[in-house]
Amino acid sequence: MSSGPTAHGASTATSTDSAANGEKTEDSPPPPPVVTVVLVRHGRSSANTAGILAGRTPGVNLDDHGRGQADKVAERLAGTKFDRLISSPLDRCRQTVTPFAEATGLPVELEERFAEVDYGDWSGRPLKDLATEPLWRTVQQHASAAVFPGGEGLAEVSARAAAGIRDVRAAATADQTVLICSHGDVIKSILADALCMHLDSFQRIVVAPASISVIRYTPHRPFVERINDTGDLGSISPYPAPAAEPADPAASTDDLAAATDGQAVAAGAPVPPSSTSDAVPGGVAG
Repeated sequence: MSSGPTAHGASTATSTDSAANGEKTEDSPPPPPVVTVVLVRHGRSSANTAGILAGRTPGVNLDDHGRGQADKVAERLAGTKFDRLISSPLDRCRQTVTPFAEATGLPVELEERFAEVDYGDWSGRPLKDLATEPLWRTVQQHASAAVFPGGEGLAEVSARAAAGIRDVRAAATADQTVLICSHGDVIKSILADALCMHLDSFQRIVVAPASISVIRYTPHRPFVERINDTGDLGSISPYPAPAAEPADPAASTDDLAAATDGQAVAAGAPVPPSSTSDAVPGGVAG
């Protein structure tokens, strides 16, 4: 008779020890799923080439180069199985994911929390003019305090984007891979959150058009596996144009648009001539 309690106690102790050691027991709930989020910034848009901050201005579409980038993104992702495809509702993001959606048959889910920053009165203005605004220094050095006139603050953007990611993770009942197409500053805020980086430092991250960033969310912590992966290293330090090549009278405008591609350049910061880079560190993104 006395062996019953002893056996039961031994069984309980063994079960408790196993749980304490992190071993799975019959009573243990299954671990939360691993959700891999692939963040894609939209391809180059007409606003990028015009050198203006698009924001949520209607009628901003991918240009020819941007459409080519969208095709290449679909090709690059062809070998990966995705479970969901989520996009900002803005046209340039929807156009970016269209080739991939057509190739995979995945429906495109539109999510407002991954929409572009509401830049308010800054929307549609030339980047070179915005760089002279007093608010510009705050955007660059103290982003968490930056609130765009007539628009939203970058802290609000970070909060809504993080909430969107939490809901994506919460909706997963098994390991999933999810593609999210969004905008430069939104993606940068998501990456900063995964890296435990204060929002005031998020301008250190560069997210170029049509670039791919990857975060693997595990039960323990997120692992950032890719940042700003365009598959092309030529933009890091491009070869100079041949000396004999005649100067292009439109080069200054084109270089500004190509170099910033929606990320405004800080006042006085040099823009590299003939640069093929799609982004300059330290700016807002379109």
